[in-house]
This record gives sequence, C-alpha cells and structure tokens, in this order.
Amino acid sequence: MSIVDTPERRQLRELIRAFATREVLPHLDDWERAGEVPRALHATAAKLGLLGIGFPESVGGSGGDLLDSIIVTEELIRSGGSSGLVAALFTHGIALPHMVAAAGARTGGSLGGRLGGGPTAASDLVERYVRPTLAGTMIGALAITEPDGGSDVAGIRTSARRDGDHYVVNGSKTYITSGHRADFVTTAVCTDFPGSGALTLLVIDKGLPGFTVGRRLEKLGWHCSDTAELSFADVRVPVSNRIGAEDTGFLAIMEHFAAERLSLATQAYATAQRCVELAVRWCRDRETFGRPLASRQLIRHRLAEMHTRAEAARAYVHEVAGRVVAGEPVVTEVAMAKNVAVAACDHVVDQALQLHGGFGYLRDAEVERHYRDARILGIGGGTTEIMNEIIAKGMGL
Repeated sequence: MSIVDTPERRQLRELIRAFATREVLPHLDDWERAGEVPRALHATAAKLGLLGIGFPESVGGSGGDLLDSIIVTEELIRSGGSSGLVAALFTHGIALPHMVAAAGARTGGSLGGRLGGGPTAASDLVERYVRPTLAGTMIGALAITEPDGGSDVAGIRTSARRDGDHYVVNGSKTYITSGHRADFVTTAVCTDFPGSGALTLLVIDKGLPGFTVGRRLEKLGWHCSDTAELSFADVRVPVSNRIGAEDTGFLAIMEHFAAERLSLATQAYATAQRCVELAVRWCRDRETFGRPLASRQLIRHRLAEMHTRAEAARAYVHEVAGRVVAGEPVVTEVAMAKNVAVAACDHVVDQALQLHGGFGYLRDAEVERHYRDARILGIGGGTTEIMNEIIAKGMGL
C-alpha cells in the first residue's frame, strides 16, 4: 500500500469525485466565461471539510498533511475540474499558512522563535482570518509579485513605514490570484529601503482607504480564476495585522514555497493524467478511414508515451512530498519535482490536443481548457528557470 493509497485517502478521493460531479462540472463552463467562481462554492466546500484539509484542527482546519492536500488537487482535476478551479477555490492554501505558522510559536510550531511576533497577535489573526476562511465565509489572497519584480522576491519595493500603531503602505502588486474576490490580502512589504530584502508580511483588508483593486486581468488560461492588480496609497494597516516579527517575511515566504510548488506540480501531473484519459477515450471512439484511431500503432505508442510521462511525474512528486512531510530538507528535489511535472504536462496536453484534431481546438473540448491552463504552471510559484537555478545550486554549481 502506497502512502497515498490508504483506506482514509480512498474515501477522500470518493468525496472529491462526488463534490466535483455535483457542484463543479455542471457549472464550470459558466464560471470560465464569468471569470470567477462563486463565493457559494467556498461555503459548500467548507461544509464538506475540503477547505480545511492540510490545516490543523486547532485553527479550524480538518487535519491531514501535504499529501492529503495533494490528493484533493489531483482528484479534483482528474474528475473533470481544472487547475484554474484549484487556483480559485484553494487560494487560501497560499494566503493562510504564514498566519498558521506564526500561531505555531505558541504551541511549538516549526517557525517558533524565528518568526516571533507574540502569541496574542498570532492567535488574533487566526480568529479574524484563518477560521472564517476555512469556514468558507471569507476569501484570502497572497500578494508578493510586483509589476517590475517578477521572481525577485528580495527586490520587493512596496513599502511599509511604521507610524505609531499602524504601518503606512505604498506600492503595487500584480498577477494576484483571487485578488478581485478576496476580503483580505496577505501582503509582502519592505520595512527598510525599497529592494533591501527586509520584508514583512501584513494582512491588509479590502476596503481600507487607499487600497485599490484594479482591473481584472484577462489571461490565456485559468479563466475561472480572477486575477487582479492591487495598489496601495498611504494605506494605514494596524500593527496587529503583522504576521510574526518585523523583517521575517522573506523567511516566512521561503518556508512555504515548497508546498506551493508541489501544489503546482500536482496540478501539472494531474492535468497530464486527465488529458491522457481524454485522449484514450477519444482515440477509441474516433474512426478515420474506417478504423478507430487507437487501432493504429503510431497512436497507441504515442498514448503509451504520454501515460508513462504522466505516471512517472506523479510518482516522483508523491515521493518528494512524502519527504517534505517527514521533515527532510528537500529544496532541490522540490524544484526538480515541479520541473519534471511541468515538462510532462506540457508534452501531454500538446499531444492530447493534437490527437483530438479540429475538435480539440474548440472551446467545447475539455482538452482545450487544459491546454490553455497548463501554460501558467511553469511560471507560477517560481519559473522553470528559477527552479533550474535552485537545482544547479543543489549540485554545487
């Protein structure tokens, strides 16, 4: 029995499939055209305990670990959902962990004394933001990327100047997933001179004077996941909304990159697996020149190669995720897992659309959506090139 094939995790897969069939698939096309998923979906997922998976019960979660979160993502996509849906519904997976980790200082959590900030402040953030979000009544987002910053996290220029019991925030963020729907944004700011790398995380509430949510960004894929530009002009944020101690933001961000990157890797291999299933079904049913496509050796071998790449990526991501859960330092391996899964996905979705022919190019084809959505996976959470830099460093280069 593998680490992801226990009786409890098989039940979790069944729950996800039922949720997808009942609550997602009948509406996904409409959400794609609307540019967002409804808030009601968060409430429904929360009632089933799905939003809380991977978060401790002490903060309102459902328990479980990174592997359980991976199963949720994998099964939702393989059931006919999409990586765009995962991004929209589970944005809290990147918006909340820093708060939860800071609260862990009170109970001996892994970040403990390094992040500091005091147990009272951390507990207050859990009550105000973490519990309501896991209950489906609030939506959170994470704001790190800036218009001229890209992957250079240390170069963040959005500033936060201390003024009594508040920080005065100025700057802008872009490519913020769920930025339009979010009630609050976990925001990386610079508390020294711009670009110094002295970063702090602040929770900034939508509606504060000077906090503007800009235009909805139109994208190649992830159409059901709203993406926004944010701007801050003398926004006064209470010091009580700081996550951990001042100037510990960079460490906090780096601590949680592994989970984000493995989530994207999961989206990649799960998308590949789904596209293999769609292609096999199509090639069995589609006839050309009086014969099913699947009867031709060239097609069978192409499908076999696609299946091999998807399954190999899945196995490696699971192996690395298991090591993360075990507490091993696997920064290099996480980067490799993301790149392996993204490469498999890129190849498979391209081949799957090709096998579908003209139909694959239509919006009515599920494979068309996966083709579009897959392109972001090698960019988000650190580009393929950044992953290669991490891998090279791990090699001693």
